[in-house]
Amino acid sequence: MPQNGELPAAALVEAAGTPLGIYLHVPFCSTRCGYCDFNTYTSSELQGTGTADYLTAAHAEIEMAGRVLADAPAASTVFFGGGTPTLLSGAELSGLLAHVRDAFGLQDDAEVTTEANPETITPQLLEELLAGGFTRISLGMQSSNPGVLRILERRHTPGRAVAAARLAHDVGFGDVSLDLIYGTPGESLDDWRNSVQSALEAEPEHISAYALIVEDGTRLANQIRRGQLPMTDDDDLADKYLLTEQLLVEAGFEAYEVSNWSRGPEHRARHNMAYWLGHTWWGIGPGAHSHAGGVRWWNVKHPRSYAAALAEGRTPGAGRELVAADDRRIERVLLELRLADGLPLAVLTDSERVRVDGVLARGLGELRGDHLVLTLQGRLLADAVVRDLLD
Repeated sequence: MPQNGELPAAALVEAAGTPLGIYLHVPFCSTRCGYCDFNTYTSSELQGTGTADYLTAAHAEIEMAGRVLADAPAASTVFFGGGTPTLLSGAELSGLLAHVRDAFGLQDDAEVTTEANPETITPQLLEELLAGGFTRISLGMQSSNPGVLRILERRHTPGRAVAAARLAHDVGFGDVSLDLIYGTPGESLDDWRNSVQSALEAEPEHISAYALIVEDGTRLANQIRRGQLPMTDDDDLADKYLLTEQLLVEAGFEAYEVSNWSRGPEHRARHNMAYWLGHTWWGIGPGAHSHAGGVRWWNVKHPRSYAAALAEGRTPGAGRELVAADDRRIERVLLELRLADGLPLAVLTDSERVRVDGVLARGLGELRGDHLVLTLQGRLLADAVVRDLLD
């Protein structure tokens, strides 16, 4: 990594012609959930590094990124993730957004999202965020079942996420998303049905539903390994996914990506679409990842190391790689096939296009113009379809 964060000329040329997204990783959590392996830290893990150090460093990285991407278009999306971004104040979050606006510019219709844990939401915070330029709130609901929340070690109570979503609407947000997780050990199909129906009661514009991934090294993985909790099987996950699709489509949602549903194209998560479509994004914060023109890089993970690098005027980047052209093509297949708009057949090699007939014959995909689109059954087996297609 060049110490000033500079990128190769070819990457900058490509970045100048593609949409730009900015991601800000806020690494703070009040407690660590048992299933989580994200780059987050509680106060006891920060070794004296606090929010003031983070803010100083994040503003410094915004300044550096603005210099490197001086010829890029104005940002079309900004996303605050974590961690729990809303452990920062509304003024602090809005200050970071204002600096992004100054450094990169913002498109007039820019999507500006912050993730939030339901227990951190207050009317005052929402009003400050709305006034500061935020347009979208993404709430981590996970489940409405108290037993499931307890196993996941979530702090909010059942119903809190729905109340927070309604509050966001009342304050004036027209784009509210709820994140759900299915497949928690011990969760029944009726438990999951109730969670989806509870989410729908909030009338959100967007719902994400992800199968629980048990990550090595987490407390949840250790509990399953010791036999304290059962491991969910694939058939159970499939049943819950099909139920999700049924309930959400009946409620007026459409799946635009395997794990994401919206009330029409205007409510798709545009920032996430930028990831799936391989656009340019710069990740601000400890452990954040970035991409521009086939170059990927990632920051050091610990907030103290991150802050120290920027205090010394050097990049917080820990390393970077140049992604070969064929690897980028393979990633397009992996990611774009998950989208409702499908994968352009032109992305496939001649031998891969021959295999499309097998996907169609098994009912896993269909052709819409010159795009291959997964059916509902194909979405259940998306990874297998990709393996079967690729050379």
